[in-house]
Amino acid sequence: MTGAAELPPPVEVVEYTDPLCPWAWGSEPAFRRLRAALTGRVRWRRAYAILFDHDDDPPPDPAAETAWYARYVEEISAHSGAPRAVRLSRMPASSWPASLVAKAAELQGDEVAGRALRRLRETVFVLGEPADTAASALATVRGTPGLDMERLASDAASDGVLERVRADRAEARRPVSEVRSVSSGSPHPGAAKETADGGYRYALPTLLVRAPGGHRAVPGWRPFEEYASAVEELCPGLLNVPAALCPAEALQRYGSMTEPERLLLTEGAWPPPHAVRVETGNGALWLHPDEASARRSTAG
Repeated sequence: MTGAAELPPPVEVVEYTDPLCPWAWGSEPAFRRLRAALTGRVRWRRAYAILFDHDDDPPPDPAAETAWYARYVEEISAHSGAPRAVRLSRMPASSWPASLVAKAAELQGDEVAGRALRRLRETVFVLGEPADTAASALATVRGTPGLDMERLASDAASDGVLERVRADRAEARRPVSEVRSVSSGSPHPGAAKETADGGYRYALPTLLVRAPGGHRAVPGWRPFEEYASAVEELCPGLLNVPAALCPAEALQRYGSMTEPERLLLTEGAWPPPHAVRVETGNGALWLHPDEASARRSTAG
């Protein structure tokens, strides 16, 4: 009927995540490919589970805790291949500021929100300076292409966005029953975590695919093929995996790419011309020159 409202896709993918989670950072290559394969076919929603909460006890020895966490991140990066910071300045104090900014950025569109979230992740795992305050989270995303900073700051401080993140946190603590016990060869199989109040929350990351005929949960760190298999099992024919991108096109699209991402998403000589190399503790991260310039301007 002419003028009728367009119906949303009947399939929803919920990504339970946290901007400061190392396993979620390591899952970026697979999730980027899966999102590309499902563009326009599903509603993809991120739910921020709040890994580092307000009521967590402060570490009795911050330096020792930071050293332990840096080793933990190094172990994870050995599995995922994701970059890790040369030096981690401190343990993240709270996931709330970055989650509020990431959720507020969603009000300005998926592409802008994805770029903003990526920068927030990189504060920990590339720069070693977690965006764990309101000021640092806002400063991190300043200069993101298409992002209205005045609106973002207002939205991130609003009651509406706070309630949305609170709802995400609560939702993440109502996991589907099948993730209570998980058998997998993954180094991070993703069984639900017990919480201090005796409940559970999803391990991060977890993908939950919902369709009229049921749902499939894929917890933990998994290869792209396992996510694709779950979607195909639930919704045969839904996936449309795109061809590999040429390196220059991929860097233009994403702005920032890791070695695992370029191997999974691109085909051709790497790096593309004019790519900006950023050294990390275990290799390089590559920035599009426009993205590198925007970040330098922000830092300045």
